[in-house]
Amino acid sequence: MNNKTTHLTCACGTFHLEVRGAPIISAECHCKSCSDAAGRLESLPMPEAIRTIHGGTRYVLYRKDRISLLAGTENLREFRLGPNASTRRVLASCCNTPIFLEFKGGHWLSLYGNLWKQDELPPLQLRTMTQNVPDRASVPDDVPSGALATAGFYGRLLTAWIAMGFKVPKLTVKGAIDA
Repeated sequence: MNNKTTHLTCACGTFHLEVRGAPIISAECHCKSCSDAAGRLESLPMPEAIRTIHGGTRYVLYRKDRISLLAGTENLREFRLGPNASTRRVLASCCNTPIFLEFKGGHWLSLYGNLWKQDELPPLQLRTMTQNVPDRASVPDDVPSGALATAGFYGRLLTAWIAMGFKVPKLTVKGAIDA
């Protein structure tokens, strides 16, 4: 079992969180929702681009019960692509650092890869939704990738949920960002 604790901050250091243990998976998503959200959010003054050189959004997925929001939570703001969107992206408004993506009813958070220093970011394990990449040949084949999320991806999410006793912790974020 991995008992490692990792401390992460926004770009300006106002917001702090910690994650405990190993992530569920470290992935790069190429879905239309992530691409559209990145394009809109990157219109804000951001500390760095959200998308990778391959056009995907890098995430490290953790069980919610292994994440603690420690300081600066009053700066968290949500962003949704539309009023009925089932996902929300959460940024630290102090410096517009993307913090996480949350699926409605999800037991995990997809933490943005930019929270880690490049040499500390968990290694990429999977690329998903690559059917949306304009030039599919430009996406390397260094990790499994597919047009849809793979069965292994869903298997890891289910295993994590079982380990959590099928609980779905709630996170409250006050305020929104419009981009």
